[in-house]
Amino acid sequence: MTSRANQTKQVLFPRRRGGVGRHGDDEEDGEVLTSRTYSGVLERLRAAGLRPTRQRLALAKLLLESGPRHVTAEELFHEARTAGIPVSLATVYNTLHQFTTVGLLREVVVDMGQSYFDTNTSHHHHFFDETTGALTDIPDDDIEIGRLPTPPLGSEIERVEVIVRLRRAGA
Repeated sequence: MTSRANQTKQVLFPRRRGGVGRHGDDEEDGEVLTSRTYSGVLERLRAAGLRPTRQRLALAKLLLESGPRHVTAEELFHEARTAGIPVSLATVYNTLHQFTTVGLLREVVVDMGQSYFDTNTSHHHHFFDETTGALTDIPDDDIEIGRLPTPPLGSEIERVEVIVRLRRAGA
């Protein structure tokens, strides 16, 4: 007689190395992937109204479980490939924009055609180092905005985002 706890369900989960495995399969290093491995991101995706596909789960785990960070689509693509996640750059872009639309990420546009995706969705500002390309958070309280222009008729100000551009002293 098998107890309910001993029954395994065949659920597909992305592996860290070597592609996609089935729930209960052992990794080369002996790690067993379980639904608990993805439970945090699984719940966040469901709460945001997104279907938790393998690729969304894998990318969400890379993005959302390592603390606050800023990442470009290209950086996440390379990180995913290094982790053995079979994903195209187009899928990474689409997923990042889906996560942004549902509020899991914020897009920070620093230049024409150069965007970062921020896992910190609270209201805050950024330093952008134009030499290194590093994006750093500035707490909302560290910037005072004294006056804003009146918005055009029929619109209202949703938020104000400040990007303070840096360059190396003496450069």
